[in-house]
Amino acid sequence: MGITHPDIHASSTARVSVWGQRWKQVKRHRTIYLFISPFYILFAVFGLFPIVFSVYLSFHSWDGLGVMEYIGLKNFELVLTDGQFWQSVFNTLVIWVESTIPMLFFALVIAFLLNSAFVRLRSVWRFSFFLPNITSIVAEAVLFGAFFQTKFGLLNYLLEKLGLGAVDWLNSNFWLQIAVAIMIIWRWTGYNSIIYLAGLQSISEELYDAARIDGASATQTFLRITIPLMRPIILFTVIMSTIGGMQVFTEPQVLTNGSGGPGHGGVTMVLYLYNQAFSNHLFGYGSTIGWFLFVIILILSLLNSLLVNRISKS
Repeated sequence: MGITHPDIHASSTARVSVWGQRWKQVKRHRTIYLFISPFYILFAVFGLFPIVFSVYLSFHSWDGLGVMEYIGLKNFELVLTDGQFWQSVFNTLVIWVESTIPMLFFALVIAFLLNSAFVRLRSVWRFSFFLPNITSIVAEAVLFGAFFQTKFGLLNYLLEKLGLGAVDWLNSNFWLQIAVAIMIIWRWTGYNSIIYLAGLQSISEELYDAARIDGASATQTFLRITIPLMRPIILFTVIMSTIGGMQVFTEPQVLTNGSGGPGHGGVTMVLYLYNQAFSNHLFGYGSTIGWFLFVIILILSLLNSLLVNRISKS
């Protein structure tokens, strides 16, 4: 016959009483829980379940219709040795660098100009710069696809008029990545400029007045006052641009009809995932690529976080 320790019995009784009190609170406020339940139900169905199912799927081979076959870690081993996947990682990083640096620079300059006293019709300019962000990204990609056409594209027509010669935008890895970067810059520059503008408007005018009294030029004021005070916001946009840049999909997908171009220079990580899962019907392998994408974004976000903390401490 077993002997139950008094402390164990008391702790278990306490846990039961705590859960009983919580259940009474739930029953008492069941109407409130009923009203907020749709969010959690939708999140569980369309958010939590796909995440858990993708983990399960990454250990299987499945074409979407047949029986799942458990293959263990073979999908993960295949990703590590898949040259096309690592090429897509390289393409994504190149496009991210080519788009993020000019985009954030132009956004900061635009925000600085919109915050200047001599600019009129500020609301109209703000709306104009933000308009590309609310435009359909598919319509944007189709429009830019017409611009970047080699023979009849508007950009090549202008280049030939300037005597520079036509550019084979969609058949060269280098120019295709530039084209995708231009689309990203056009779409997100206005969005980031609005964020920078909000940060600029939070800086006290007394600091600028004191700098003018001390004889500081506009360049010195911008470098010594504006940039240091805007540093947290700039780092925030860098982090968000990093996360968004690793998930580029629609621009190269529409621009190259999903092929990534003849040299596969437009194949980003998400486009490669899409092709493997929905074109080649390798859903297990696609899920594994998705988790590798998650790890890469996590690593880059942690690096950005460390950079933010180091700069803040300095």
